Amino acid sequence: MIFVQIINSLNYMNQKQILSVATVLLAFATAIYFQPLMPAQMASHWNWQGNVDGYMTKNWALFFFPFLMVAVNILFHFIPKIDPQKKNIDKFFDSYQNFVLAFNIFFLYIYCMTIIWNMGFNMNMNAVLMPGFAFLFYFCGDLMKNTKLNYTIGIKLPWTLANETVWDKTHKLGEKLFKLTALSTLLGVFFSQYSLWFVFAPLIASIVYLFIYSYLEYQKVK
Repeated sequence: MIFVQIINSLNYMNQKQILSVATVLLAFATAIYFQPLMPAQMASHWNWQGNVDGYMTKNWALFFFPFLMVAVNILFHFIPKIDPQKKNIDKFFDSYQNFVLAFNIFFLYIYCMTIIWNMGFNMNMNAVLMPGFAFLFYFCGDLMKNTKLNYTIGIKLPWTLANETVWDKTHKLGEKLFKLTALSTLLGVFFSQYSLWFVFAPLIASIVYLFIYSYLEYQKVK
């Protein structure tokens, strides 16, 4: 009966939704497979220098990420349904699904790197995570390119929500800035000691610039 219900659910999903579900199932399969191979205490957190500064028990460490992916995907599923501007989300729903799939791949990548480290491959975690962050930032930018005014997805400020022209201009600029942040993040691979600076410096600068830019654009419209 459960198997039939799953098959019926898949019939209503498109390819991107099926792939998103597959990434979650793959995370659970990975946890089950590696459970006997992991140490009793697993490294689960790394500091700015890429050194371990946090541990979790094996079962917590292995199953935390898969269950977190389930929770996040449930949230992603309901966001388009509860937003008052649902009709606008429908206009960029394909880009939204691309982002959800990219987010799942990003989570799975971090999870796999954690397992690899705990198997004895002591690489610099900050450096190896840079491609994952770059991948996610690129799809953040790609989502902004097509985002229409809504209350749950995008750069939601009082002045962007107040005017559709300001919203569109802000998000078109946001696309460029987030894709530039993705490029900067990739460069962090080659400077492992300072890799997080290549993430947070351009990210914070982009957010501050978009805040100011959108406000000034709104003043022009007023």
